[in-house]
Amino acid sequence: MTDYQIEINLSTTRKQKPAFDQLQFGRNFTDHMFIADYTEEKGWHDPRIVPYQPITLEPSAMIFHYGQTVFEGLKAYLTKDEQVLLFRPEKNMERLNRSTARLCMPQMDEEFALNALKKLLIVDREWVPTVEGTSLYIRPFMISTEPYLGVAPSHSYQFIIILSPVGAYYKEGINPVKIAVEQEFVRAVAGGTGNAKTAGNYAGSLKAQEEASLAGYSQVLWLDGKEKKYIEEVGSMNVFFKINGEVVTPILNGSILEGVTRDSIIQLLKHWNIPIVERQISMEEIQQAHKDGLLEEAFGTGTAAVISPIGEFFWQNEKLIVNNGETGELSKKLYDTLTGIQNGTIADPFGWTMKVE
Repeated sequence: MTDYQIEINLSTTRKQKPAFDQLQFGRNFTDHMFIADYTEEKGWHDPRIVPYQPITLEPSAMIFHYGQTVFEGLKAYLTKDEQVLLFRPEKNMERLNRSTARLCMPQMDEEFALNALKKLLIVDREWVPTVEGTSLYIRPFMISTEPYLGVAPSHSYQFIIILSPVGAYYKEGINPVKIAVEQEFVRAVAGGTGNAKTAGNYAGSLKAQEEASLAGYSQVLWLDGKEKKYIEEVGSMNVFFKINGEVVTPILNGSILEGVTRDSIIQLLKHWNIPIVERQISMEEIQQAHKDGLLEEAFGTGTAAVISPIGEFFWQNEKLIVNNGETGELSKKLYDTLTGIQNGTIADPFGWTMKVE
């Protein structure tokens, strides 16, 4: 679809913007959205930027019945000299296509999708928030639209991008969160859809998340679906542990989402010559490291929160307090460095940022 011209239909009325210093995550949306349609006969066609509006679908549209959908999440940042930067957006488009392949959905031309995103950002540039710690969250997604009640891949789809100015994902911000280790429910197994960013993964996690929230915990830490022994990821983040000077993160195994922030953190740690290992790690090992005084830090990584220090794990009726419940030195350094690169205040030695022009 690289040769298609994007039609732009600007809104005649503009929304009142929220106060950028009081933003909640995912509650406000910009004036415009991008849409492209797919049919087997035409492929991807009719790419357009239109006013943000409801989507009209048949009640029999397959998305409602069989959940054939994938999505991505990335951010745009405003620098001090008022340039808009994206952070490794090509990695999100690559992952989008890995997800679509798993869900039997059509591939999206990654270069075109990125170009469409840039055009949308130019149209809604004034929505990129200016307050420190804020950003413009970007949600590309694809849904099946064929009106048909039958368990099979749809023959038609829509690809849509919406934008939302956001503040911190967790109310704690960079302060440590408390995590409950899930022992009853399972998020994903190897061979399933755990390494695809699809809605069903998140719907299946809600019950455990609800119970954890009622108990005062911010998120759930998922264990493997087979033995319920090995650590996989937090509900919205990959997870890292600093044990006796070495950083450990669960190795990608087919049921863990391949996070863009996860990969960035691994590269940063290697750049700093800090030992980083990707391997299988059990909760028993974390419990023993805590008992031996070797569990120095734990933190989650993801686009929404960037770095979220973990101050407590609740597992088998025991509270494992990490670093006295305080933000660790490495967690803070990673957060400051990554957000600095993202908003242009720190040099980018990796070539990760992309200007929107």
